[in-house]
Amino acid sequence: MNHLLTIKELTADQLVRLLDSAELMKRQRGRDERPLEGQTWAMIFTKSSTRTRVSFEVGIRELGGKAIFLSKNDIQLGRGEPIIDTARVLGRMVHGAIIRTYAQEDVVDFARYSGIPTINALTDEEHPCQILADLLTIREKLGGWEGRKVSFVGDGFSNMTISWMWAAKKLGFELAVACPPQYGPTEAFLEELDAPNVSITEDPAAAVAGAHVINTDVWLSMGQEGQAEKEAAFGPYQVNSELLARAATEAIVLHCLPAYREKEITEEVLEQHADTIFQQAENRLHAQKAVLAALAR
Repeated sequence: MNHLLTIKELTADQLVRLLDSAELMKRQRGRDERPLEGQTWAMIFTKSSTRTRVSFEVGIRELGGKAIFLSKNDIQLGRGEPIIDTARVLGRMVHGAIIRTYAQEDVVDFARYSGIPTINALTDEEHPCQILADLLTIREKLGGWEGRKVSFVGDGFSNMTISWMWAAKKLGFELAVACPPQYGPTEAFLEELDAPNVSITEDPAAAVAGAHVINTDVWLSMGQEGQAEKEAAFGPYQVNSELLARAATEAIVLHCLPAYREKEITEEVLEQHADTIFQQAENRLHAQKAVLAALAR
């Protein structure tokens, strides 16, 4: 593995090895090996962040490296320099890059032209680091995903659902996505995915029925704020106590945060499942340390 750009490009074995490593690092935190000793990693963020920035900066330091945080206002990308030029400059100066941005193509181009390990810390197309943290949480809470049903309620073609669908394809668990029909995956995507264990429905009750994991996210992704028509379409897709009554008795609720209470999830449900949700947030650190260690040269 030279980069982490998508869940799509990982094999099932690579996913499991990363999760095994994350689990070990979590147990041994404070006694880490230091594979990034003497290395400096660039963190290029054109989207704001709390969990992603903190978890990566802490993770790099705990593995012996140093981080340089670069917002779009700090570098020439903000003034129109092509990503491929930025990549060729940074590739000669730093040892790896973590990129949180809009276009997936920018992350792919950076990896290609920089020649250094590159991590997708979120694009509009995929969020691989979050899915690794979520899978780690499912393993900790439920013992694993084998024989489990995972549901996702909300935007059916967001970076989170795309990454979830590829994870289900790789690992074989049942995934049911509930979304308004106009905000579901395209036929072309579903044909490429070719995963009979992934289902798409307009009915959130059907998606959640018997589910062991109920997952949701904001209805409007970063950059979509103010799209009132889109937000209105998601009214029936709130994760609330009535919906959860249809899930398995031991069901857990996941939310990648930030959460907008009384929109995609009620205050009541979020607080009832806060221990799991904030464990999920903590697991970003451990999952990303596993990725960093795997990419260390």
